Amino acid sequence: MEKLIITAAICGAEVTKEDNPNLPISASEIARASLSAEQAGASIIHLHVRDEEGNPTQQKEVFKKVIDKIKESGVKAIIQPSTGGAAGMTWQERIQPIYLNPEMATLDCGTTNFGDDIFVNDLPLMRNFAKEMKKLDILPELECFEVGHIYNALQLLKEGFLDKHLHFDIVLGIPGAMPASIKNLLFMVEHLPSDATWTSAGIGRHQLEMAYHTITMGGHVRVGFEDNIYYKKGKLAESNAQLVKRIVRLAENYGREIASPQEARQILQIN
Repeated sequence: MEKLIITAAICGAEVTKEDNPNLPISASEIARASLSAEQAGASIIHLHVRDEEGNPTQQKEVFKKVIDKIKESGVKAIIQPSTGGAAGMTWQERIQPIYLNPEMATLDCGTTNFGDDIFVNDLPLMRNFAKEMKKLDILPELECFEVGHIYNALQLLKEGFLDKHLHFDIVLGIPGAMPASIKNLLFMVEHLPSDATWTSAGIGRHQLEMAYHTITMGGHVRVGFEDNIYYKKGKLAESNAQLVKRIVRLAENYGREIASPQEARQILQIN
C-alpha cells in the first residue's frame, strides 16, 4: 500500500468553543494547531476560517491572514482551503480562497441535506468551481456525500473540467446524507475510478471506525475538530494533534507508513 496521507480538518464552519473549548478559532490558534497536527503526522491541513466574531467566512482577506500565519509558523503541509463555506452562501462567496493560489482546494460534488439546511451544489455551480480551479492549476479534492456525487465528478471529467489527478473525499455520517458504515464505505469505493486516490471522513462517533477500515483498504484518512470533537465517548479531544496521533498509531500497528507532506504531494501528483 502507498503511504497514508492524514488530513487534519482543524476547525470547520459549524463547531464552536462552547462545543469544545480547545477549538482553534483565531489565526494564531489555527497556526499553532496546524503545526502541531503536522508534527503529529498530518500532511494536509483542511482549512476553514472565522471572522472576528467567530462566525464562518469565505472572505479572501481572512483566508490570507490565516494562511500567512500558518506558513510563518513553519508548516510544510499542503494547505487545503474549503470552498464549502456555509449553507446559503453563493458560489462567488464560497470560491474566494482559491484566488490565493493554494495547491489544493475542495470541490463539493452534489447537493446534500445537511441537518435542517440544504447544501446546494448543482452541476452549473460545480462547473464554475472546476473551471476556475483548472485555470489556476489547483488540484480539487472531490467531496462526495452520496454515490451520485461520484458520478457528478465523473461528468465534470467527461466534460473536460477536470484534467488533474482524481482525488476523492468520501464523507459519511452527515445528518441527512449517507450514513457511516463499512458497507457504505465499500459501496462508495467500488464506484471510484481505479486510478483515483481517496480519503474517508467519518463524522462524529464514526470517525475512528471509518479511519480504521480505510487504513486497511488503502485509502487515506481525515480527522479533526471539524468532523468530531470527542476523543472517546464522553471525553472531549484535547487537540487536532491528539486525533492525528491516534491514526498514526493505528497505521503503524497495521504496518502502513505515514506520508510526509512532500510524499503526499507525490501521491496526489501535485507539481
